[in-house]
This record gives sequence, C-alpha cells and structure tokens, in this order.
Amino acid sequence: MSEAAPKHAPSPLAERFTQLEEDNRQPLYRQVQNLLREAINDRTLKPDDVLPPERELAAMFGVSRITVRKAIEGLVNEDVLDTRQGSGTYVRSKVEKNFAKLNSFSEEMAARGLEADSIWLGRYDGTVTPEEAMTLRASPGTRVYRFHRVRLAGGTPMALEKVTILGQCLPSVDAVDRSLYAALKKTGHRPVRALQRLSALLLNGKQAELLGAREGDAGLLVERVGFNRDGTAIEFSQSWYRGDTYDFVAELSLGD
Repeated sequence: MSEAAPKHAPSPLAERFTQLEEDNRQPLYRQVQNLLREAINDRTLKPDDVLPPERELAAMFGVSRITVRKAIEGLVNEDVLDTRQGSGTYVRSKVEKNFAKLNSFSEEMAARGLEADSIWLGRYDGTVTPEEAMTLRASPGTRVYRFHRVRLAGGTPMALEKVTILGQCLPSVDAVDRSLYAALKKTGHRPVRALQRLSALLLNGKQAELLGAREGDAGLLVERVGFNRDGTAIEFSQSWYRGDTYDFVAELSLGD
C-alpha cells in the first residue's frame, strides 16, 4: 500500500502572506518566523499541515530561499515545526509533557530550547478560600498569595495558570518574576512531591481568547497540589492547556 500524500497547507496562505515590510527593523528571517507563528496560532496552518516548498514561501514573502530556510530551521529548533526526510516540513502536532516528573513550566520549556515568558493577569494577597483551605489543609484565615498568568514559549500562548501559595513560603507577592519554583527554591520551599489530576474539558470564551484558541475547543486541565520537604502542602495550581498542542505522557514500571 502506498504512503498517503502529505496534507498540504491550505491555500489561504497565499492570500495571508505578502511581501515583508522594508522599514521593519527585525531581520527578515525573524519576520518570516513571526508570520508563520501567527498562522499556526490562528489555525491557518493546523497541526500536521505541511508547509509549501521553500521556493513558494520565498515568493510569498519576497525574500531569498536562504532566509526562508533560516526561519524554518529556527522554528524546528523551537519544536514549532518538524522536518521529515523526503516528506517536507510539518507543523508540529503536540508538545509532550512528562506527567510523572515534577518540573516547572520554565524548566520544561528550557529543556526544549525555548524561553518561557508570562503575561500577568494578576497577583493577589489574601486568605484561603474554603476550597483552598481543604486542599492545602490550612486553617481558616491562613495567608496566601495567588498568581494568575498566561504562560508563553517563543511568544506562543501555551497555558493559562492559576496558582495559590501559602504565604509563609514567600517574602511577598512580588517575589515571583519569571519562575515561581525558582522563587520558592530561594526560600527552601520548592515542592519536591506533588499529586496531579488531569481532566478533559471544553475551553470557555475567556480561556480560549487567552490561549489563542476558539470557544468550545478541547482543553486539558491539570490540577496540582505540591508538597515541600517537610511534607507540607504549599501549592495548589490549576493549569489549562489547549488540547491540540499538548500530550501528557508518563513512564510506568511494573510494581512489586
């Protein structure tokens, strides 16, 4: 049986991509990368779509094939695109997240050669809600810090994150810059163990808007309770992921 032909990128690409702006201060290959990312984020290019050949992209953008090649190589290194020998360059289907390893988002992205960033939605200083008190086994009135943000990698929204941390674990709500776990490590309260739960859901309008998806798209919710070395539950987090960009994997071994 012959191999199925690759699913070629849709024709709207030719209409979407025009000659690059000469007065743009970014290098041409960066401009090409940005436009390709935008096309992936708004699903003009979908997971597993194959990109047009270099010569066609060069004609669309009005640049050399060398510039297109450099742009594509950068996106391959960022795990946005995949090259398959003899088949072409494809939009990467999903990011694999190891569900059995306790890493921060920043650490996961760094392992893939990507720089993690955040769009902050809010930092809050308060006391535990009844749900948080039950989850963290904290007394009513216990001080907590809450962090709400969109997590990005390579400028692309990857997750919507809401985290509650016991106030005793950080000097202030402003102690977190890029990495929450890095801030907790400084105070000796970085989680060393966690319980996680994965649930499937449909993204609501606000979640979809923040993640660059569409309302009703499939999503994944990961709820985590993290424990420090003393065995104290100090972190309660909820993270929403687009279902079409993430796969959760876990390595299992035979028990005794």
